[in-house]
Amino acid sequence: MKAPFLIGRLLFGGFFLYNGINHLRNRKAMAPYAQAKGVPAAETAVTLSAIPLLIGGTSILLGVKPKIGAAAIVAFLAAVSPMMHDFWRAEDPNQRTSDMTNFMKNMALLGAALALMNVKEPWEASVPVGRPRPRILDKVRSISERIAA
Repeated sequence: MKAPFLIGRLLFGGFFLYNGINHLRNRKAMAPYAQAKGVPAAETAVTLSAIPLLIGGTSILLGVKPKIGAAAIVAFLAAVSPMMHDFWRAEDPNQRTSDMTNFMKNMALLGAALALMNVKEPWEASVPVGRPRPRILDKVRSISERIAA
């Protein structure tokens, strides 16, 4: 098993899972900021935005259908980042800097999620859900890939 990939996956998935839970627990506190950014029905939007965070974070963390989980994260970041972190519209220099930092962070996370969508499944050290038992040919292929790497 490649420990750096597993540790990175746990940190990345855990980040989104934590933030999904945070969106649910603190939706009332987060709603005014969303409303100030022009989000209609802000509290409902904050609550609904937790769904792709929870799906994506859990999926990446457990390695269960990680391409779907990464796609949920990509969709969330692509939709939310330009609306919530529109630094190009901020007149206050401190707000501009804060929004720009968060926007760029989200773009980096989006890039990581896109990269994870290209990792061959099943991932090592994943929760085995509905996987057929490997055949001899699959085992031989796996061993040859490890030797070649």
